This record gives sequence, C-alpha cells and structure tokens, in this order.
Amino acid sequence: MPRPTASTTPDPRAAHLPATAAAPPALLLAAGRGERMRPLTDTTPKPLLRVQGQPLLEWHLQALARAGVPRVVINTAWLGAQISSHFGSHFSLQPFTDKGGQLSISYSHEGLDFGAALETAGGIARALPQLGSIFWLAAGDVFAPDFGFESAAAQAFAASDRLAHLWLVPNPAQHPRGDFGLSPEGLALNLPADDPAPRYTYSTLALLRAELFAPPWCDIPAGNPGGVAAPLAPLLRRAMDAGRVSAALYPGRWVDVGTPERLAALNARS
Repeated sequence: MPRPTASTTPDPRAAHLPATAAAPPALLLAAGRGERMRPLTDTTPKPLLRVQGQPLLEWHLQALARAGVPRVVINTAWLGAQISSHFGSHFSLQPFTDKGGQLSISYSHEGLDFGAALETAGGIARALPQLGSIFWLAAGDVFAPDFGFESAAAQAFAASDRLAHLWLVPNPAQHPRGDFGLSPEGLALNLPADDPAPRYTYSTLALLRAELFAPPWCDIPAGNPGGVAAPLAPLLRRAMDAGRVSAALYPGRWVDVGTPERLAALNARS
C-alpha cells in the first residue's frame, strides 16, 4: 500500500477552501482520552494506535482522499500535539503529489483552547467556523475501511431538508440494545425505551448540517467560544422527533476500536 505524505507546517488557507455539495469537508473526531484503551492510550492518542499496519485515523484519511474530499478538520485534546505532528497539514495517497491533489488538514485544538475535550456536540460546534453548511463526520476510533464518503450521498443530502443523515450498523456485542430505529421510509427514529421495534447502532459516520448546531436544536453559541461540553445524541433525538434525520444501514466492515482486546482481535485478522 502506498504510504501517504504529510507536511509539517499548517496551511492557513485550509479552513477557507471552497467545498461543493458533491465534496463537502469532513470533521474527524480525535479528542477523546480513550480511558477503556489504557494503558495503550497513556502515551499514544487512540487515533494513532496502529490497526493492520497504520494509524487508525489514517484509514479515514485514505477514504476521504480517494473520494475527492477537499479538506478535513481534526479535533484534538488528549495528546493532540502528537496527532497534528504526525499528519501535518496535507495528506496524499501517493508520494510527491502536488498540493492541488492533496487532502488539506486543519485542526481544532480543544485541549489547547480549553484544557479538555468538549464532547461530540461541543467539539463540532467549536469546529464549525472551519467547516461549511454541510460536512461529513466520522469518529477517529472507528475502523470502517469500506466506507466511501460518496459524493452522490452528499448531493442527495444537500438537496434534502434533513439536518443529519446517519449510517447505522447491526448492534455489536458490547452495545446490544442499539441506539435508533429505522423507518421503512429511511428516517432515523427516536424510539421510546419500551418500543419493541428493532434498534441499530449509530456508526459515528454521518452527514450533518451546521443548522443542527443552532436554535432550536442546540443552544451553544456559534463557534462555542465558552468551550461548552455537550453530547450529540440529544440534538439528534430532537431532530428525529421533527422528522429531520434520515438514515441507512451500512453493510461494510465496522469495528468500534474501544478496548485493547478489540484492537488485538482486529490486528489478528490482518
């Protein structure tokens, strides 16, 4: 597999490059402490743990580059300097590619700005000035090498009135109850606790609108200048109740690399 190239100086233009509905930017979540992965994460941020020969986060970067996504924002907190030092400001599938063909990388350093991670919604709200009205979202601790970040999905989402489109997966052993239901029409459902309908697990792969992080869905000020920490699920559930969240089942390989045992099992398959 060709090794990527990365520069070591940040590109101040990265947050201002244009994006189209076919190729919106992406936000990769890489700020968490990774408590369940200790002691591995005591000295290495979870997104840099090696999965089948390369850092876990690199699988997403490769998929984004193949899809023609122009730029990505990575949020960091725990040992975040290691992440920005490793990946720099550009990523390419092929060495010696000129910058016109590279994935541009910028960062939202929550640890430097606020001393800790801001949880998912807080971190997204903080990074919004570097994104656009529509963007991809993926967690840096999930292995999903078959996910394509397809432009057709982004175009369909842009043409809809949805606030979010989620990819759901069959419930893994560690999360048997799942998160959300799925209607025959492709809407994600905020099912009551006693509803017997099937639930699926949110893969952390999504398309989102910036509108989801403004009233009435979210009360965090634009750019989250106060460093408010907040989870994403309550926002999604409010939008689901209004019929504004669509979803699809993702059939590809998917692992929440949340423990040393899962990491070892994943690497045993390589």
